Amino acid sequence: MTPESHTPTDTDASRLGPPPGCPAHGLGPGGLHRLHESEDLGALYEQLRKDHGPVAPVLLHDDVPIWVVLGHAENLHMVRSPSQFCRDSRIWTPLRDGLVKPDHPLMPHIAWQPIASHAEGDEHKRLRGAVQGAISTVDFRSLRRYINRSTQAIVNRFCEKGEADLVGQFAEHLPMAVMCEILGMADEYNDRLVEAARDALKGTETAIASHSYVMDALSRLTVRRRAQPEEDFASYLITHPARLTDDEVREHLRLVLFAAYEATTNLLSNVLLTVLIDPRFRAQLNGGQMTVPEAVEQSLWNEPPFSTVFAYFAKQETELGGQRIRRGDGLLFAPAPANVDPRVRPDLSASMQGNRSHLAFGGGPHECPGQDVGRSIADVGVDALLMRLPDVELDCDEEELRWTASIASRHLVEMPVQFSPKPPQDVTEPPNHKQVPAQRSDWQIGSPQPQPAPVAAQPQPQPTPAPAQPQPAPVYPQVQPAAQEPARRKGAWQRFLSWWRGY
Repeated sequence: MTPESHTPTDTDASRLGPPPGCPAHGLGPGGLHRLHESEDLGALYEQLRKDHGPVAPVLLHDDVPIWVVLGHAENLHMVRSPSQFCRDSRIWTPLRDGLVKPDHPLMPHIAWQPIASHAEGDEHKRLRGAVQGAISTVDFRSLRRYINRSTQAIVNRFCEKGEADLVGQFAEHLPMAVMCEILGMADEYNDRLVEAARDALKGTETAIASHSYVMDALSRLTVRRRAQPEEDFASYLITHPARLTDDEVREHLRLVLFAAYEATTNLLSNVLLTVLIDPRFRAQLNGGQMTVPEAVEQSLWNEPPFSTVFAYFAKQETELGGQRIRRGDGLLFAPAPANVDPRVRPDLSASMQGNRSHLAFGGGPHECPGQDVGRSIADVGVDALLMRLPDVELDCDEEELRWTASIASRHLVEMPVQFSPKPPQDVTEPPNHKQVPAQRSDWQIGSPQPQPAPVAAQPQPQPTPAPAQPQPAPVYPQVQPAAQEPARRKGAWQRFLSWWRGY
C-alpha cells in the first residue's frame, strides 16, 4: 500500500467529511475506513475481513495509509519473519515522504527510539538480552507473596465500605505497586504515581507533565542503583554485561513500567468483569472446574490488553494474506481481531481452556518478555480478591458499563461492585504460623485424648490389691514432652495452599 494509491488531500472539504450516522462516515480517500473514527472497531474489523480478507488497507489520523493484519496466521507470520518485517519506523514510506507530521497523534507510538522493541540485529540482541536477563532474576515465589500482600493492603482501603470501583480502586493500583517493587522503587509507589501514569497514557493536556513526573522517578532510581546496586530489576539492568548507558536504562525502565502497567491494568479489569458477569466462569471457579489462571487465559483470548500494536514495517516487497505489500509499507499487528479469526475460532462461545496460542503478548523476536509477570499479577490478584470478598457482585447493569476505546486498546472506565463489609487485615507483618502442639505417634481416631503427665502419673487406689499382679506402669508419663518432640512437617497439600496464598 503506497501513498500514491491513497493520496491524502489538504482541502478543507476532505477534512470535514460526512456527519456521524451517515453511511459514508469514517471513510477517507479511496473509500478506505478511518480507524480512529470508528465507533465499533470490532464490527469494523469483521467488515474489513469480509471485504478484504486477512489483511486490509485502512487509514490512520491525517489519512495516513496503513495495513491492518486481521488473520491469526498472518499476524504470526509477520512477527516471526524479521527478514521481511521490522519495528524500525524510519523506513516507513509515509514518514519518509513527510505525510506523518511531528505532531501526529500516534507519533509517540510510532517514532523510532533506541530501545529493544524498535532495534534489530545485534543491537536488538544486546538490548533485549539485558531486559530478559534482568527479568530472569525475578523470584516468582517471592513475587507472588508480594502480590498477595499488596492485594490485601489495597483491599483494606475499601473493604469496610461494602462497595468499591474495582477499576479505579484496585486494577489501576495493584500493577503499579508490584512493578515499583520489581524495578526497585517501592518507596515511590503512591496515588500520585498511579494518577501520573494513567494521565500520561491517556494523552490529556497534562500528559507531558505527568510523563515527566514518572521519568523523574525513574531517573532518581537509575542514579541510586548506578551508585549502589541492589537485588532488583534496575540494578541487574545496569550491571548486565550489555553495559547500557543511563539513557538506555531509563528508556527501558520507562518501557517496562508503562507497557506492563497498561497491559496488566486492562487484564485485571477484563478478568474481574468476566468473572462477575459470566455465570459460566463464576460457577466453574466455585465448583473447582476452572482455576483463576485458566480464566485469565480465556480473557486473553476474548479481550487482549492491547487491541493493536504500532507497528511493523515491510523491509522488502512481499505478499501477506493475498495482498501485495511494498517496501516501506506499515502494518498494524492486531491481536484483537486475530484472536477471533474464524479459521482458528469458528465458535466464539467454545472454551479455550488449556490453549495459549492467542496473540495477546505478541510473538517472534519482540514477544513480550514480561508476560509471566503480568500473568502472576492477574492470577494472584484476582484469586486473593475473590477469597477476601467471596460475595462481590456487580453493582450495576452490564449495559451501564462504560468503555473508552482507541485503536490501541479498550479500557473499562469503572466497575462498581458491592459486597458484605469486611474488617481490614493486618499486612504489616510477614505471614507466619503459630506453633501447633505435637501429635502423638500412637494416637488413633477414637482413642482418648492424653492427659498432662503429672495427672496421669498419680496411681488410683485399688480396693483389693493383688500382690501377684503388679500394677502396670503408667502409659502416658512415658510419652515425651510435647516441647521436645519436633513438629510434624505439613503435608504436600498444606504446603501447596500456603505457597499459593503467599505464605
